[in-house]
Amino acid sequence: MHNTQSKKAGKVLLLFLLMVVGFIIFLGTILYHNITERKLPNLQSKRIENAIRGNIYSSDGFLLASSKKVYKAVVNTYNINPQKKELFINLFSIYSKIPKDEIAKKLEQKGNVILSYNIDSKSASYLKQLNLKLNQLDVFQSYEDKNGNIFKYGLSITESGESRDYLYGDMMEPILGYINKEHNSKITRVQGIKGIEKSFDAELEPNSDLLMVGERDIGFNVIINKNSTFKERVDGYDIISSIPLKLQTKIERLIDDYAKQLGAKEILVGIIESKSGKIISLASSARFNPNSIEKKDYSKLNANAIEYSYEPGSIIKPVIYAMLLDKNLITTNEVINLENGRFKLHNFTITDTHRLESATIEEVLLYSSNIGMAKIAQRLSPAEYNAGLQAFGFGNLSGIDLPYERTGVIPDARRFRSEVYRSTVSYGYGLRTTFMQMLKAYNIITNHGISYEPYLVEYLQDSKSIRYKLKHQAPIRIISDKTANIVKNTLIRIVSEGTGKTAQVPGIVIGGKTGTAHIAQGGKYIRKYNSSFFGFASDTKGSEYTLGISVFEPNETEAYFAARTAVPLFKEVVELLIKEGYLTASS
Repeated sequence: MHNTQSKKAGKVLLLFLLMVVGFIIFLGTILYHNITERKLPNLQSKRIENAIRGNIYSSDGFLLASSKKVYKAVVNTYNINPQKKELFINLFSIYSKIPKDEIAKKLEQKGNVILSYNIDSKSASYLKQLNLKLNQLDVFQSYEDKNGNIFKYGLSITESGESRDYLYGDMMEPILGYINKEHNSKITRVQGIKGIEKSFDAELEPNSDLLMVGERDIGFNVIINKNSTFKERVDGYDIISSIPLKLQTKIERLIDDYAKQLGAKEILVGIIESKSGKIISLASSARFNPNSIEKKDYSKLNANAIEYSYEPGSIIKPVIYAMLLDKNLITTNEVINLENGRFKLHNFTITDTHRLESATIEEVLLYSSNIGMAKIAQRLSPAEYNAGLQAFGFGNLSGIDLPYERTGVIPDARRFRSEVYRSTVSYGYGLRTTFMQMLKAYNIITNHGISYEPYLVEYLQDSKSIRYKLKHQAPIRIISDKTANIVKNTLIRIVSEGTGKTAQVPGIVIGGKTGTAHIAQGGKYIRKYNSSFFGFASDTKGSEYTLGISVFEPNETEAYFAARTAVPLFKEVVELLIKEGYLTASS
């Protein structure tokens, strides 16, 4: 009996001990899971949304350049329920428009798999909604790795980069510019390389990315509360150009036709609002599509209006004329001996197209006499000559808001000691200017002797559509109002009586000067030319524009003189300004 009781007591004790051990294991398991956070599914979520580059708009509201986000879709194969893998493939294919067999092949890999790098924002939005549906359908399951970490991720849609779109192809190139893509470990960014894209790169650059960190809901969305972190997304500033696309497009079509007819290497047209320096058109026939730059486009990537300098020829004459007038070194009615069209200065011979015995100084400009200009230019001292050209902007940057501008080349005061140099520069040889420098110089004459800094960008605009007008250099008086008006009236006479007759437009006041310059290669002048016409157009209502046209290397076997190339184009541009409402022709 004693033995029986002992056996019963032993069994009870063993049972008790087993219960105690089991209870200890149960408690230990609970404590372990409570203390060891690493084995709990992550209850926090983090969302980053990258800011993008600002847009570029024309002054008439057309979107010229914009950035768009490109997304990637990532899924961890360990989180896909094997029994619902087929369902995942079918639904993802429908939403992403990626073939099912392509998705199935990618899912043969283990771990994190990138299903696509190139998803647009609309598809990305749909795929984010799909992620919620897949969670509701229990397509995703928790997975414990070999280190004991438990994780459960759904379909992840994150940004893979940024792409830049130019909505009108080659329109407004090369001044609009282009970009280059920069890759880092997380995202692709774009950077301005040329044109407005480059000069306003810092303003266009994204300001700050959106950051959200906090507890997540069942759909892996961040719950915003007092314990969460939130930083607002701020995109780059939008750029508002001073150029209306409608006008620019029509001018580009016009010069494309002329370039084809004339066999010209390039034609440039520039139009400045005289009283402000605002550029309303800067067009080139040598353009490229920044969406797909090819090797054949490389020669067109530079903005030749500011990056190419050339000997201007006779279009410089009104500037020299203005410099002399402003210093009271000449009077318009003074008579100059023009030597019957042939004049020898030391060992250098100067000739005129119009062979005249003599003419007044105003007629020297009217008939574009090289001999007359050479003679009156001697009245400027070397220092006055150099300083006068610099005051008009030559040999200096124009200040235009484009990168890589060239200064051109003008002789220094010491070189102007040479009578020959003083002569050749007076009719446009022995110095190099850019198209923009010349346009700015003519605007001084047009606008009562006051110099304005030319500009292509008028406003910055933030994400709340608030515009900020950009400040430009204060206007500077270069010559007196009286001098400017005398030169302006002479330019009007050149159009009504001289070499610019074909530029006349009824009901509009037009003045200007022609120029046809030989091109030098290998130290000598060859049978190639640049022809130009610079001047202004104004109406009785107060609208006034300074215009410049340069035709580079028209076909030398045809009519290459400015009167046959640049002047007729000038007239058509003025007629277009009337048609588009910028000028009003009086009846």
